[in-house]
Amino acid sequence: MSIWGKILGALFGFMFLKIPGAILGLLVGHFFDKAYRQDFNQLGGFGRFFTDQDNVKQQAIFFHSLFSALGHLAKSDGKVTDREIQIATALMDEMRLTGDARREAQEAFREGKARDFPLVDTLRGFYDASHGRRDILQVFLEILIQAAFADGQLSQQEYNVLEKVAKPLGFRRRDLDYLISMYEAEIRFRQRGGQRNYAGTGQHQHGQSRQQSAYSEQQSLDDAYRILGVAASDDEKAIKRAYRKRMAEHHPDKLVSKGLPEQAMEIAKKKAQDIQSAYELIKQKRGF
Repeated sequence: MSIWGKILGALFGFMFLKIPGAILGLLVGHFFDKAYRQDFNQLGGFGRFFTDQDNVKQQAIFFHSLFSALGHLAKSDGKVTDREIQIATALMDEMRLTGDARREAQEAFREGKARDFPLVDTLRGFYDASHGRRDILQVFLEILIQAAFADGQLSQQEYNVLEKVAKPLGFRRRDLDYLISMYEAEIRFRQRGGQRNYAGTGQHQHGQSRQQSAYSEQQSLDDAYRILGVAASDDEKAIKRAYRKRMAEHHPDKLVSKGLPEQAMEIAKKKAQDIQSAYELIKQKRGF
């Protein structure tokens, strides 16, 4: 049980107002200790669902911040649609949240929908709990970008919320635009990969189909460069360096060691797979 608030409160109170001050400081310290025990460890009740006590606070804050921000994002245009609820539900499924943990995620989502929800203060708390680790903060922001694109487009209202989220996490507008551009490239890269496989099953193709296939291959290569954050004119050394950097940002083992909840690992793994596939395509086309 924490008693440091009472001790320090009584000590400083005595220094300034003697016995009355000590009594007042003891009272203030009591409320401080009580509030401390009920801090983000128990936000949304998520603290109950993690067994790693070293990371329990950080992970609880991660999930509460994520789903409340998702609720705020869904409410950005004034109303929450069935589609947006399905998106939140799908994210809970992907993170394998069940039982009480799922109900806590739903409650955080509802909290975030409130017009007066303190989004910025919540995100500042998340930033502090994450010790400003940019890779963890980036994965958090990337999950919200993915959710915003789940209906196939990014509205201006959703962009405004993402920008509001990015700022207290230490990301500038250009950083947000960069991450959005890379995610758009990932979507196209995945879809065109499926189209190429499908087209390759036929024995004969018309000239127009061959042109479309050739165009798709070039576009896929362009998107591969965007996923790595490099230009086609960059040399082999720069591309390899960018690949290693992007993989390090999304390597599941490294992210877990820095406090990313295991329940969020699937999303990080998909990002890593996209980065690997993009790099392999570039290697194949450039012959290194």
